Amino acid sequence: MTYLEELKEEIREEVPEEVMLTKIEAEGSDLVLYSKNISKLINDETIIKNLAKKFKKRFIPRTDESMLQPPEKAKETIEEIIPKDPGLKSIEFSPSFSRVAIKAEKLGLIIGKNGKTIREITTKTGWKPQLQRTPKEEPQTLKAIRKILIEEEKERKKILKGFGEKIFKEPPEEIDWVRTTSLGANREVGRSCFLLETPESKVMLDAGVKIDGKDSDKYPYLSSINFSLDELDAVIVSHAHLDHSGFVPYLYNYGYEGPVYSTKPTRTLMTLLQKDFIKIAKREAENPPYDEKSIKKQILRSIAKGYGEVTDITPDMRLTLQNAGHILGSSITHLHIGEGAHNLVYTGDLKFGYTEMLNPAHTDFPRIETLIMESTYGGQEDRQQDTRKSKKELVKIIKETTDRNGTVLIPSFGVGRAQAIMLILEENHRKNNFNVPVYVDGMIKEASAIHTAYPEHLKKNVKKRVLHDKSPFESEIFKMVDRDQRDEITDRGKSVILSPSGMMSGGPVIDYFKKLCGDSKNTIVFVGYQAQGTLGRKIEKGNKEVVLEDQNGELTEYKINADVKSISGFSGHADINELLGYYKKINPKPEKVLVVHGEESKTKNFAKSLNYKFNVDTISPRNLESIRLK
Repeated sequence: MTYLEELKEEIREEVPEEVMLTKIEAEGSDLVLYSKNISKLINDETIIKNLAKKFKKRFIPRTDESMLQPPEKAKETIEEIIPKDPGLKSIEFSPSFSRVAIKAEKLGLIIGKNGKTIREITTKTGWKPQLQRTPKEEPQTLKAIRKILIEEEKERKKILKGFGEKIFKEPPEEIDWVRTTSLGANREVGRSCFLLETPESKVMLDAGVKIDGKDSDKYPYLSSINFSLDELDAVIVSHAHLDHSGFVPYLYNYGYEGPVYSTKPTRTLMTLLQKDFIKIAKREAENPPYDEKSIKKQILRSIAKGYGEVTDITPDMRLTLQNAGHILGSSITHLHIGEGAHNLVYTGDLKFGYTEMLNPAHTDFPRIETLIMESTYGGQEDRQQDTRKSKKELVKIIKETTDRNGTVLIPSFGVGRAQAIMLILEENHRKNNFNVPVYVDGMIKEASAIHTAYPEHLKKNVKKRVLHDKSPFESEIFKMVDRDQRDEITDRGKSVILSPSGMMSGGPVIDYFKKLCGDSKNTIVFVGYQAQGTLGRKIEKGNKEVVLEDQNGELTEYKINADVKSISGFSGHADINELLGYYKKINPKPEKVLVVHGEESKTKNFAKSLNYKFNVDTISPRNLESIRLK
């Protein structure tokens, strides 16, 4: 008898007979209890609570297939039960999971007081509601993901059961060693990728690309690992930016078939960015490392988790994601290895200060022996301006520029920074009657709609507006741009243009730059980090001319007469003071800190600063270094 079979037998002994348990299945890290008396299982909360406490697993109650109402009848029942005017969009059934997806604008009305309405739906129909908040304009990326998960539900269930069989193996009695190998983002920014190994497990933390890298340093050092990718147990993605998620679909081209863990917003946003990555590569006559089929495989194998939710991902590792404060859905990874053998925390990218949109990074953990910490702004002089002062500075620059009939061009990352700037401009419009049009180009519109779909991840005041008022991202001040409107907009003047990419490494911002850079009445405002070697970095550092391809594909020199400004207070990364403040606040303190994700001078400086101020063992590893943690 296998470990999983023994576990099922022990569970059966704990479940009351009146539940009428028919079977137990492992779906990923969840143990699903099929019952012919689902009312007993969901209304007596002590049953699930006692099981979770005893076995330290996550249990999902589900109606036995024989007891489900036929979908057509169940739909009628559900429409009778839910209150009027919840903004109902659709009701879709997944028989393989005994689940019904209810899409609506106002989920609170469907949930009911203390979940009463949800329980009533399950009790009367047998189907378990899966509530999906859907804004008035449903993001196309989210719609496509939900469509795949519904249409491929049988395949997905098969995949999840396969994951469960691997996860629920007998855990080793003792963990002799734990090590991490740096496959990217060490003494550099980009291609984040770390391999964590024990005698039992192999887990990858992030798999990113370096957008502006050469072929030799664009992707992680996967060729250096001494096993085939089908031996990899799990991939954990900290957040959606391509330097952390952009290489994940590639893994499925070369043998990986395992799960990808992230939050729901990260799953959606990284799908958006990965598809855009393919599109840009093709437009620039490059061969992308994967195609949309690989992204679909990733979606089918994705397991989305909420903050604070404990999840078994291998026989000897438990995962908990916590807020990182960087972008929507960004997470800090906490891994509990063995039964107390080792605890590792990987920050990904973090923000530990005031922002318009997100709460600061989480600091409290049960245990930490090793901390892997970013250092993008870890240099001694990397002190950002206070965000409130930065807001005033941005508004002042826009007023001065538009007063002279100029245009303000803001190169911005489509995910994260753009939405933070939009909140500031919307507030200025609402409170100060700021009526200059803000033209929004590229993927920013879709990314903003995704933010509206996940209000629970936003700051309380923003969440409240999204749920109970008009979303600030849908303000009339924002004008969404089609490609053929760009020339007209740049000729018009007296406006703000918000466009990707943030480092000017491609995207529509280049078209705007070519039209606007030669006129001194215009202003280019950088609101985010400009990596070494990027066009944005060159302009920010004072280059007065740059060479780019014109519309005919010929190299042309563009003179920069426009005013160039940089405002540091909007960064989604912590500056040196916030990084030190985060370490000071983190509890408990780790025994060792690996400093990563920063230019070489910054990682070294931050490692020295931590060691000097807190007397902690610090390492600034190189790519390809393996470090034994236990």
